[in-house]
Amino acid sequence: MATARGRIEREDAVAWPRMSASFWAALLLASLLIAYCGQLAAGTCEIVTLDRDSSQPRRTIARQTARCACKKGQIAGTTRASPACVDARIVKTKQWCDMLPCLDDEGCDLLVNRSGWTCTQPGGRVKTTTVS
Repeated sequence: MATARGRIEREDAVAWPRMSASFWAALLLASLLIAYCGQLAAGTCEIVTLDRDSSQPRRTIARQTARCACKKGQIAGTTRASPACVDARIVKTKQWCDMLPCLDDEGCDLLVNRSGWTCTQPGGRVKTTTVS
């Protein structure tokens, strides 16, 4: 089991995804495992820090650091707007949209310089994520 740390910066409003009861149950179970064992379960991630800056009008900048315990061949990434273990090939080739980082009703586009991606909501609102 490999441990990886990833840092994701998100501009614009940070929208928490609409999640099902089974997701919350899995998250609770993962949290209990962490508390009980002191380690992350294989294939899971946790948010270590989340800082928000709303000092600019019409823009919120959020910086998030996640800790993941990924299986062999995986690395820390983002799936459905949450930290997740993803195929390492996606990160190496910077094909960010292959890890399905946006919510179901959002469209994903790579930034021109491949430093991140944008998620476009049906109403036209855009969330930009850069990776550092």
